[in-house]
Amino acid sequence: MKSLTEYLTFKIPARMGFLNITPTIEDLVAQSGIKEGLCLVNAMHITASVFINDDEGGLHKDYAVWLEKLAPFNPDPKVYHHNKTGEDNADAHMKRQVMGREVVVAITKGRLDFGPWEQIFYGEFDGRRAKRVLVKLIGE
Repeated sequence: MKSLTEYLTFKIPARMGFLNITPTIEDLVAQSGIKEGLCLVNAMHITASVFINDDEGGLHKDYAVWLEKLAPFNPDPKVYHHNKTGEDNADAHMKRQVMGREVVVAITKGRLDFGPWEQIFYGEFDGRRAKRVLVKLIGE
């Protein structure tokens, strides 16, 4: 069995943002030589996410608006108990919980086996600093 482990680093300049990381993951699949297997992509920070969806700008804006309604940014510790620790990112933890921690995609015939329009995204909810994403590929 073959495997490949790679740690990617992303720094989104805004507090919230979405980045299509599909081309980077596709390059790693090609580099691995794996023809049949699995690809795990995992955000290694509790205020960031990895998810699969359509690469459509309006949808990304809709996500940002929707997430802000679900868990609005508010640094006031009277609003979020977590912010009593000196942090101001309780909302980012909640946004990550909704958007998910990781994705697993099948590798078939040496390629990511996506449905129509599917792409892999890194989602940032407490940006402006470097954060890591783990990519783990296994297969034959």
